[in-house]
Amino acid sequence: MSEVAAIPNGTVAVPPVAPGQKRLILVDGSGYIFRAFHALPPMTRPDGTHVNAVFGFTQMLSQFLSRHAATHIAVVFDSARLTFRNDFYPDYKAHRPEPPPELIPQFALIREATEALGVCQAEQPGFEADDLIAAYARAFVAEGGEVSIVSSDKDLMQLIGPGVQMLDPIKQKPIREPEVFEKFGVTPDKVVEVQALAGDSTDNVPGVPGIGIKTAAQLINEYGDLETLLANTAKIKQPKRREALEQNAEKARISRRLVQLDADAPLPCPIEKMETRAPHPPTLEKFLRENGFRSLLARLGLGDASAVTRNGYRPPAPAAEMPTAPAEAPPFTGYETVTTLDRLRAWVREAEAAGVIGFDTETDNLNAMKASLVGFSLATAPGRACYVPLRHEGSGDLMGSGTPEQIDPDAAMEELKGLLENPAVLKVLHNAKYDLEVLCRAAHGGIAVAPVDDTMLMSYALRAGKHGHGMDELAGQHLGHSCISYDSCTGTGRNRIPFSKVALDKATAYAAEDADVTLRLWHALRPELRPARALALYEQVERRMVPVLRDMELAGIKIDAAELSRIGADFAEKLVRYEREIHELAGKPFNVGSPKQLGEILFDDQKLPGGKRSKLTGAWGTDAGVLEELAAQGHALPRRVLDWRQIAKLKSTYVDALAQAADAQGRVHTDFAMALTSTGRLSSSDPNLQNIPVRTEEGARIRTAFVAEPGHVLLAADYSQIELRILAHVADVPALKEAFATGQDIHSRTAADIFHLAPDAVDKEARRRAKTINFGIIYGMSAFGLGARLGIGPGEARSIIDAYFDQYPGIRACMEKLKEDARTNGYVQTPFGRKLWIADIASKDPVRRGGAERAAINAPFQGGAAEVIKRAMVRLPLALREAGLGARMLLQVHDELVFEVPEAEVEATSALVKRIMEGVASLTVPLAVEIGHGRSWAEAH
Repeated sequence: MSEVAAIPNGTVAVPPVAPGQKRLILVDGSGYIFRAFHALPPMTRPDGTHVNAVFGFTQMLSQFLSRHAATHIAVVFDSARLTFRNDFYPDYKAHRPEPPPELIPQFALIREATEALGVCQAEQPGFEADDLIAAYARAFVAEGGEVSIVSSDKDLMQLIGPGVQMLDPIKQKPIREPEVFEKFGVTPDKVVEVQALAGDSTDNVPGVPGIGIKTAAQLINEYGDLETLLANTAKIKQPKRREALEQNAEKARISRRLVQLDADAPLPCPIEKMETRAPHPPTLEKFLRENGFRSLLARLGLGDASAVTRNGYRPPAPAAEMPTAPAEAPPFTGYETVTTLDRLRAWVREAEAAGVIGFDTETDNLNAMKASLVGFSLATAPGRACYVPLRHEGSGDLMGSGTPEQIDPDAAMEELKGLLENPAVLKVLHNAKYDLEVLCRAAHGGIAVAPVDDTMLMSYALRAGKHGHGMDELAGQHLGHSCISYDSCTGTGRNRIPFSKVALDKATAYAAEDADVTLRLWHALRPELRPARALALYEQVERRMVPVLRDMELAGIKIDAAELSRIGADFAEKLVRYEREIHELAGKPFNVGSPKQLGEILFDDQKLPGGKRSKLTGAWGTDAGVLEELAAQGHALPRRVLDWRQIAKLKSTYVDALAQAADAQGRVHTDFAMALTSTGRLSSSDPNLQNIPVRTEEGARIRTAFVAEPGHVLLAADYSQIELRILAHVADVPALKEAFATGQDIHSRTAADIFHLAPDAVDKEARRRAKTINFGIIYGMSAFGLGARLGIGPGEARSIIDAYFDQYPGIRACMEKLKEDARTNGYVQTPFGRKLWIADIASKDPVRRGGAERAAINAPFQGGAAEVIKRAMVRLPLALREAGLGARMLLQVHDELVFEVPEAEVEATSALVKRIMEGVASLTVPLAVEIGHGRSWAEAH
């Protein structure tokens, strides 16, 4: 045969194979399966069997058959997890999780799909699919044929050479020697040498610690191959690199055996049986009907597609397939303004047929809890979008007099609800949490939007810390497009108008572009997740956080207005008293809140030492650091000013702000930013409920104003020393691991270890010093910083740090490795694999570079802690519902979760929360959670 046998209605997109030429296509079945499973929303056939991966696999393979020419084709599958590699290295792929339960039953159906499409399939117990692909490729080339391997798996790049190329199924682009060199820095025949040195954490291939792809490529290009390199380690100038190679030579050799594909693997399916053949239409039709794939029946022109029984099942729309970028991007113009219900219904039908849509809302406030819906936009394909105004109004010469024609908001919401709740249509949003909250409040009974993808969170999962994740910035990076600015529509400053008064042509251009850009970003970012090993992080953690945080923000937390008023009055009285004392210490009255006047009092009038003037303004510096240093020298005035500033900030930032932020029910609703920090942590604003100080009496008192509703209590669940536990796990410190495992006080144990004290001889001062260094180490604290914290000289502080590292050498090695990883790769990783990009790590400015190195040390521990609590947060709401408990999760404050719990359910809720939180991650030290409850947040601690 001269080409892949066309399925019904199929067309071949490439020229047919020339007469006499032989071409074999080998499809990496596992890549197709997992890509389909993760890209499509859950769906079931009439008998309840999950089939999203089956549908995606069938759709992709049928499309491939219609577009690519070959004489032979086969899909190659993995037979089982254990292979011959596990015989000599039992830990190979030991860290890989089991497939999701809903995917396992689909494996057999996918093999049925392959057979129904008339494609040969190959698998062999004891060997991986990659080994069979290597064996078939060599055998087919030996017969004079050409081979195309359909996969983007880097492990297969070692096979590229004369007669063998790869085809990236996502980008639909060939992978040849230049692409391999770009990725590995070597030619394909040297890929295994580089992989042997660099290892692979996903497959648990050890490699040589501290050597990444770039370094490995440099070494192999210099020495030729692994064995020559290992024989010449004495010539390597870098001591750490030389030592790593010498100490891990056997690991490198084992790694090479693990990554080298076995081209001598048996061929379970003879090559002659791989000749292309057309599928048997009755067999294919029967398979599609049994699985409810009505849209595929219609696309392939088989029988009467409408005859598929639905039984309540809504099959996915024909175009709901894996993201592929259009061959030529259409312009960001030509959008429609939808002002009638008939046109909206037409767009909804188009959206349902598309299967994947971009969606965005336009509002009158950045705070979702205060925003009113002004309009919304839809994109059904790149360049195909509309804007639906709902509450626009006339505004002079911008729109002329009178209100423009629009759809009644309630009627529009009723029409939109079916689309947004349709499980067969994937809704793609940017910062979905905001839009979901707006829609919950905009429609009677709310709108439960699902399934959802979030391009902001995709970018964040891929590149936290590398850049911002706003739509405008991502459009410039990934689409080469400069978005219409909000200011250009509404004006700025005093001349700014609300979006509801923007002329409809401008509003449409701006709003529809947002939906269009969102959909295009999905096409660009979604395919990156799996190759970057960020798919599980995105799907299992970040995306699942969206509805969790939406519900938390909608719930809010109750404020005791009377208690808040009492706190405010007490703070006001204290400010007056402090101000009087400050004036007495200064010898005259002045504005305590004026840094300029304070500087003149301290350094001109009282002649205190250490003052520095600003080069820009000439004013004396009076920031907190300056005042703290003066107070430490025993000066009373700067100490009292610090006290005044603290109370003034608490009053304005929290007491006054909370009173203004409370809604009609007396509850405040914070906004959790999901993609702002470089470590994966959430941040809180408007109001910020994560930074209320608790170590001072006044700060702790503010928490007494946060209360539960009548008949309820607040329950606080706090991870105990989570970052130190992750440090003990990552750095593999036996003493710290033992202390955590046996429930010892970690700071007392550290004090005993580094100061060489008997456990019963550790006093409060020794414990305080140990606690300071334990937490300081996580933040890369210097001897100068530690000395300042402990009130000792840098020399003594250096001695304490040296003693710490001497006692726990694994921590020093871990810190050095993190800095080296950041310098080599530009990022470090949490224990769970999230990449945290470190800005300024290559800066020539030593101050900025030093700050970046400290960030590299801290990021994995802070980021690891953030991921642990996020994992708990995505599991807890469902666990509470399944247990029949009425608790609501209200707040997350870094390592702490706050719940509102019915009084009768405190014991049961405490037990469930503790069990879930302590069981979300498997570390070599136990996770510990402390639980408390009370009428107020303060009482819960």
